[in-house]
Amino acid sequence: MYTTYSTEEIKAKLKNTLTYERYIHSIGVMEKAVELAKQFGLDTEKAEIAGLLHDCAKCLEKEELEKYSDSFTDSEKTSTKTWHAPVGAYIAKRDFGVTDEEILSAIRWHTVGKINMSDFEKIIFIADKIECRTREEDFREKIESALNERHNLDDAMLKSFKITIKSLLKRKLPICFETVEVYNHLLERSLNN
Repeated sequence: MYTTYSTEEIKAKLKNTLTYERYIHSIGVMEKAVELAKQFGLDTEKAEIAGLLHDCAKCLEKEELEKYSDSFTDSEKTSTKTWHAPVGAYIAKRDFGVTDEEILSAIRWHTVGKINMSDFEKIIFIADKIECRTREEDFREKIESALNERHNLDDAMLKSFKITIKSLLKRKLPICFETVEVYNHLLERSLNN
């Protein structure tokens, strides 16, 4: 058992803390994470929990998120849009009784990524980008095609980072160092394969 709550209890709690759209997104990520877990031979129960809880801190006010700033990397501190991930891992443990370290890590790194993510962490990261309930079809298809071409999580991650970095540059938003580091790492691996 990975948490002290059932999936239905987690959903009920999330309905009270997330906006309707964020809740629907979380359901979509849960569904896609389970699908990817099956596809890549990973634990579907863990995927369900991580997908459902990945944005559990997304709707907290900035002031509330700042209370946990000691868990942010230096570059995360410059981008408020990433704060919910490290805080979410803490809340998943504290408020939802999640005990599994891989679930907590997948929640923690689902926004900026990190070097040498496990396949489980990668499917949560990717599911967040390609769930079909709230993500635009054009965006999803680009990442899904990279995933399906070679049945390779790294290809999908690299495509996702390319799109994300381009979008951040276009909107003149800060890019976390970890994101650039992971992108460069994945690109190097891709070029060497």
